[in-house]
Amino acid sequence: MFERHDNIVIHQLLNRFEKGDMTLLELIADDIDFRIDHYKDDADTSWQQCQNKEQFINVLTRLGVDIFPKGTMITGLTSLELRDGWYLTKFDQSFWYGLVEKDVTSRTYIISHECDGQLDYFRENVTTLQY
Repeated sequence: MFERHDNIVIHQLLNRFEKGDMTLLELIADDIDFRIDHYKDDADTSWQQCQNKEQFINVLTRLGVDIFPKGTMITGLTSLELRDGWYLTKFDQSFWYGLVEKDVTSRTYIISHECDGQLDYFRENVTTLQY
């Protein structure tokens, strides 16, 4: 099994996302710099980026409808503290992928920055997506 660290903002965010807990918005800075990319995938991810909290809500809503209509289950979550509020996170999950209508597992790597209990930077790279 893996250890979830409640004292790390990125873990709090992902744990709340898994639960569908919209209090996760309190963990997002007003000036969040957010983007999700996919390694060697032709998926259109242009809509999976934003520069503020209002836009983040729009991205989150679309993720819920198009990608995670049945939610997600975290199967692995570990982070390495890089110093000064920066973290490198390995995030494994399984979910029913709405766009392709299949069960999938994925591994992503996230670089994040937290300040005063909120994330102000989030870069996720989806490295594997297995059907």
